[in-house]
Amino acid sequence: MKHILSLGAGVQSSTMALMFAKGELTPMPDAAIFADTAEPQSVYDWLNYLEGELPFPVYRVIHGDGLLDHVETGIKDKKFIQVPFFDEKGIGARQCTNIYKIRPINKKIREICGYKPRQRIKEVVATVYIGISFDEIQRMKESREKYVKHAWPLIDRRMHRLDCRKWLKDNGYPDPPRSACWFCPFRNKKDWRELKMSDPLEWDKAVDLDKRIRNTGSKGQEVYLHSSLKPLDEVDLYTDEEKGQHTFDFMCEGMCGV
Repeated sequence: MKHILSLGAGVQSSTMALMFAKGELTPMPDAAIFADTAEPQSVYDWLNYLEGELPFPVYRVIHGDGLLDHVETGIKDKKFIQVPFFDEKGIGARQCTNIYKIRPINKKIREICGYKPRQRIKEVVATVYIGISFDEIQRMKESREKYVKHAWPLIDRRMHRLDCRKWLKDNGYPDPPRSACWFCPFRNKKDWRELKMSDPLEWDKAVDLDKRIRNTGSKGQEVYLHSSLKPLDEVDLYTDEEKGQHTFDFMCEGMCGV
């Protein structure tokens, strides 16, 4: 049985990894796996730091030439892009998490466990630790693969996200940056506003990409990064709730990193 940590490099999974490193969680993982998609540079900088704090190896995995290359190729060739952009019918089907995170992670799990591609595995050979906190308990999902068993150490300890940040502070660690693709359409207005304020370079990249994906929808229809169907740099980044009203805003479905 191998013990493997799914590392998204955000607050929760980073806390979980460091708790294993300090012996507060056991058994010690054989390895951690980070699925490399299109994170802001701050996340890669944090991951570099985190690797130096962990006593087990961190494998960075990527599908093909990567998600960003897939997006750029789709823009160039006007082909379907496997990212759930918004159009007049709503939000597109989400395939990027499965293709660019779950698949390469599972491929690496098989490799770590000593199995070849497509080799049949008849029993559970790996426990994979998922960094979901107690306030996100609805995100818990069993593995799609019969040879993998999921475990949720933070939920077992009833630790919330704020508990994770407190643990990091109490143990002398920096506060990790938010882990998400810099062009992820599942950001809400507050998330986009925080990106614009905290990382102007990534914000400018997202604004530019938003303009270039415009006619890449099915049958050439216009698509956008934001649900308002407006260019990103024209979106009012303050929610109606923040203005004293209440409305629904799209939120991440919570599958990244699983």
